[in-house]
Amino acid sequence: MRKPGDWMQLPTDERVLEVLHSSGLILSPAVIGKNIDKSREQVNRRLSVLVEYGLVTRVERGYYEIATPGVRYLEGELDADDLESDSE
Repeated sequence: MRKPGDWMQLPTDERVLEVLHSSGLILSPAVIGKNIDKSREQVNRRLSVLVEYGLVTRVERGYYEIATPGVRYLEGELDADDLESDSE
């Protein structure tokens, strides 16, 4: 069972992680948004937060991949409330 953090925006954050994980690819916010029926802007805002908490990695400007903690979260092995923001 997944353990989301209070900082997460559900279901959007989980859908972003799921798309990145299932594709196994490095994707842009526009491609992710197209696959989860959200705008590029909405996805971009959430990606910034997911990067801040270490669930997603910014590979280069405008491209992202799921990080190991993101996979662990999807598998129910990580409590997202235990994660700390890089900005704290």
